[in-house]
Amino acid sequence: MEMLANKYRELLQQTKVNFVRGLSDKINWDSRAICIEGARGTGKSTLMLQYIKSNLSLDQTLYLSLDDLYFKQHSLLSVAETFYQEGGRYLFLDEVHKYEDWQTEVKNLYDFKPQLKIVLSGSSILALQQSNADLSRRLLHYHLPELSLREYIALKAKVSIPIYSLSDLLQNHRAIVDDIKNFLPSPLKFFREYLTYGAYPFSMEGEAEYLMRIQQLINVIIDYDLPEARPIELSSLSKLKKLLYIISTAVPFTPNISRLAEQIVTSRSRLLEMLDLLEKAQLVRNLRSSAFGISLMNKPEKIFLNNSSLIMALAEGQPNIGNLRETFFYSQLAGAGFRVSYPKKGDFLIDNQYTFEIGGKNKDSKQIATEVQAYLAIDDIEYGTVGKIPLWLFGFLY
Repeated sequence: MEMLANKYRELLQQTKVNFVRGLSDKINWDSRAICIEGARGTGKSTLMLQYIKSNLSLDQTLYLSLDDLYFKQHSLLSVAETFYQEGGRYLFLDEVHKYEDWQTEVKNLYDFKPQLKIVLSGSSILALQQSNADLSRRLLHYHLPELSLREYIALKAKVSIPIYSLSDLLQNHRAIVDDIKNFLPSPLKFFREYLTYGAYPFSMEGEAEYLMRIQQLINVIIDYDLPEARPIELSSLSKLKKLLYIISTAVPFTPNISRLAEQIVTSRSRLLEMLDLLEKAQLVRNLRSSAFGISLMNKPEKIFLNNSSLIMALAEGQPNIGNLRETFFYSQLAGAGFRVSYPKKGDFLIDNQYTFEIGGKNKDSKQIATEVQAYLAIDDIEYGTVGKIPLWLFGFLY
């Protein structure tokens, strides 16, 4: 127990609080049980340690990583019992999916230690999604997306820029650009950097190794996280990686499911299962029409990687610019909590209300001319005009 407490204190001492993800302000930290979900590398562990460091007493708090070898021979319940008896009231559990039957033990802690507040997280969102129904009802779930462009700028340039609502952005985008440029004279420069280095906070540890670390992250998710969470054949792992590569190098990818299944040597139904699995692992986003709803057997209208950094890591220096633009837009809107679906005309439908077409500065509005509340999101411009909004500006929604 003392060894675990010492590891926790060392981690806490190394934790910096100069930049904190925006989600921290939205979490109801007073809840009895919280689950923070999110893709690998988004900063869930750091978020928990930062909250502890800034808000809680060391004497009442314990952070445990359940992949520690200590838990090969000791139970979580016994550690938590000792901690509680010594006055502990805030228990933070990281990498919970690495601990066998974690759901049952967390449920018991919740039920029998009513004064204990529990915050848990893990790097395998698939494993967290498999928590039993009884535990799910007890947990308040939050999702930590990848960094927005706004958060990347705050981290990289130490510049704090406000969050803007989508409605404000659509109505007042020129004034908003003026406001941002007071803080940031060259927003397009940071937008270009973001497309390669912006999605994950570990870019601050060195850009030279950033794309290599993303490739390693992908391998860990496919080779370890997926088999731990779901029965999956060894031969399917290489097919999943090939599928990601195909998506990364394509134009905004409108799939022919049968042809794509032939490319990776699998069946149509198995390919749809793979796409669902990759989406749950937060490596791809499957864009579907709102008219058909979300179903495993409904093929997506388009397939995107989860963020532009994944494209840059997989596309071997040859990304399609249209794919990058649309992936950026999709990731920023989805990260801000909007429902993104496939429209009858244009590229994206947001909350069944706003239609968007994405393109370069010469893009016209012919394709969406007949749509109500339709807009162009345009790359390579700092300022927009009526109905034409700079693409980079959608990075300030969260």
